[in-house]
Amino acid sequence: MRQVRLFTRAEAERTLPLVRRIVADIQEEYGHWCRVMRQYELAAGGIRAEWGEPPEIIRLREEVAARAEVISGCLRELDMIGCMLKGFDTGTVDFHSLRDDRVVLLCWCAGEERITHWHEVDAGFGGRQPIDQPFSEVLS
Repeated sequence: MRQVRLFTRAEAERTLPLVRRIVADIQEEYGHWCRVMRQYELAAGGIRAEWGEPPEIIRLREEVAARAEVISGCLRELDMIGCMLKGFDTGTVDFHSLRDDRVVLLCWCAGEERITHWHEVDAGFGGRQPIDQPFSEVLS
């Protein structure tokens, strides 16, 4: 298990140009994945095992898998940066940080210009709070 990277707010914001592009790619690919998955489920719903798998079902299944692999690659890119996607639809990304000597999460959503919110590790998106005091600017 890799050690968690701790970000200052400034460090996390410096990653946003790249994070924005990756999240946009994920959201676009996720939309395609959802559409193809629905097509696959509808097409495969009436198929019986003894009939075998028709070519259209095979094609859709392979496309679902290929799109999932693209999404997985993007998620690995975010992991390499040190942040994590928390919501495909909202494009929510969390960065570990320190506040009052405890680990919390800086929280950014697609469309936001800067990182303006944080939440406790166990609070999730519903616990988002505006950043009202500086986060640690120097991490040891």
